[in-house]
Amino acid sequence: METIRLETWIDAPVERCFLLCLSVDLHLASAHSSREQAVEGVTTGLISEGETVTFRGRHLGVKLRHKSRIEVLRPYSYFRDAMVSGVFSHFEHEHHFAAMDDGTRLRDEIRFTAPWGAIGRLATKLLVKRHLSAFLLQRNAVIKQVAESNDWHRYLDGQSVTISVAPEGSSAKKRWEATSLLPRSQS
Repeated sequence: METIRLETWIDAPVERCFLLCLSVDLHLASAHSSREQAVEGVTTGLISEGETVTFRGRHLGVKLRHKSRIEVLRPYSYFRDAMVSGVFSHFEHEHHFAAMDDGTRLRDEIRFTAPWGAIGRLATKLLVKRHLSAFLLQRNAVIKQVAESNDWHRYLDGQSVTISVAPEGSSAKKRWEATSLLPRSQS
């Protein structure tokens, strides 16, 4: 299994950064180089815990489909998406958020295993890990740019997200407007 870690500092409140990372629309804006489209599941707006999205795009010259589910969502501190179906044998992406005195620290950790045994391991070393790292850097640069400008309104105004409001193992959920989750100074 391979691991990619990236830390990004964003001069914006943690709530805004967290919600922007749940935006399918912002993901698509950051993935323009691979011509990604959201084709199934949540295809626009904010994705919530338990929901899926399927992206179709071109990576390393190959058309791919990748279906992910939001497995865990802890408001403003953490969420994890995991591949349901796609080209990898295993793929999960953890998003960690920490409010700092001067902004937000976003820490990403992607763990993946390529298929095809030795050929997959060789492809990972030569191409895949570098490609995924560049893709994540590009995504975080767009998130940072949007979060630090007034563009964030375009992705969050009028959006809602489902957040668990009960102990783990319970199915109690509540749907909130994204702007109601932001401190008054941000809305």
